[in-house]
Amino acid sequence: MEIREKAVAARVESVKVSIVTAVRNNVVTIEDAILSVASQSYNNIEHIIVDGASTDGTIDVIENYQGKSTKVISEPDRGIYDAMNKGLRLVSGDVIGFLNADDMYTDDTVIEDVIHTMSVQQVDAVFGDLVIVARDNLKRVVRYYESKSFNADMVAKGCMPAHPTLFFRKKVFEKYGYFKIDYAIAADFEFVARVFGKGEISYYYIPKVMVKMRKGGVSTKNLKSNWILNKEILRACRENGIKTNLFNILSKYPKKILGLIKSNKIL
Repeated sequence: MEIREKAVAARVESVKVSIVTAVRNNVVTIEDAILSVASQSYNNIEHIIVDGASTDGTIDVIENYQGKSTKVISEPDRGIYDAMNKGLRLVSGDVIGFLNADDMYTDDTVIEDVIHTMSVQQVDAVFGDLVIVARDNLKRVVRYYESKSFNADMVAKGCMPAHPTLFFRKKVFEKYGYFKIDYAIAADFEFVARVFGKGEISYYYIPKVMVKMRKGGVSTKNLKSNWILNKEILRACRENGIKTNLFNILSKYPKKILGLIKSNKIL
């Protein structure tokens, strides 16, 4: 039994993980994201940071951590999804995840849990829960984003797993392609619709809060951004043959309200 356990552990450790972080002018928070990856207990990780030609000192912070396991490029891009695609072209890992410059993993075992679960369950993707926290107090949870109830049918309601907790095997991108950069806000949802909507990939939910996200993302800035988001969600469903309508999309908001209520229970 001990020999077999060692063999399993060795096989898991041989899986290389690529984390892609897109950033532009985020000097205040980028170091937290970098240290969050660097502190992971899992050893076989590369961190690819794609900087969009920052002018506020972000690149100076990033270069302090550039090394064998951290790849950095800094050049103008056409937005966050273009930057994420640039990162995807550089990855050499077997499993790929995305960590935004405002985000951080909740503890140092997140990647270890991801790879162990993928290995044991033999799935193409895994995901977990996320908490949105106040920018000035990372211990104050303002919303709990639970991915537990996600399934392929929920794409028609505009629902997706928390994207920073979502890890795919590289072969998923090789089969389905990258992010569509003509989406302003919802290219990550479109990719989820493209991949999960066909019911062709296997996935598993990890019952754990995996990521802290600072409040203030582009998709939740104001009513205008929410309107753009929902229009793009409708478009993504239409382009991927998923039948839905605006009423169906808006039905996801009671779940968001429950996430706000649940956050108060965590404090």
